[in-house]
Amino acid sequence: MSFAETTRVYRGCVIPLDLLYDVERDVWVRREGELATLGMTDPAQTRAGKLVAIRFRRPGTIVERGRALATIESGKWVGPFPAPFRCELVETNQAAFERDILIANRDPYGEGWLVRVRPLAPEELAELVTGEEAFTRYRARIDALDLNCFRCAE
Repeated sequence: MSFAETTRVYRGCVIPLDLLYDVERDVWVRREGELATLGMTDPAQTRAGKLVAIRFRRPGTIVERGRALATIESGKWVGPFPAPFRCELVETNQAAFERDILIANRDPYGEGWLVRVRPLAPEELAELVTGEEAFTRYRARIDALDLNCFRCAE
């Protein structure tokens, strides 16, 4: 499939259609068997600006929906990276961020992933959206925030 078939772009913000999203928390989710990889969406990394530090919770920690899996600090913001569902933190991408703190700004859906988790609440997973529904919700959110996405250059 081509980029145009698997991805939507609005005001520079990239939204892959094959991921699950918690739009309100700006978190994307990629299911991988019994685990899920999570990261910041393109609109989230744009709003945060250039990252300067990330502090991850320890693997093995059980995190309730809406609670922080990590704390993200940028030049203009400090805040949580929230769990989109109740989960156990299995792995962090700390090594990638130690090599390149801007990896989520450059590649939010790829190398810039933040954590891998084990979902513990299937009913909360069912509330996530994907595909065109996610894109429709993001278009409204992007308009409401008057956002134009950008990526950090090398």
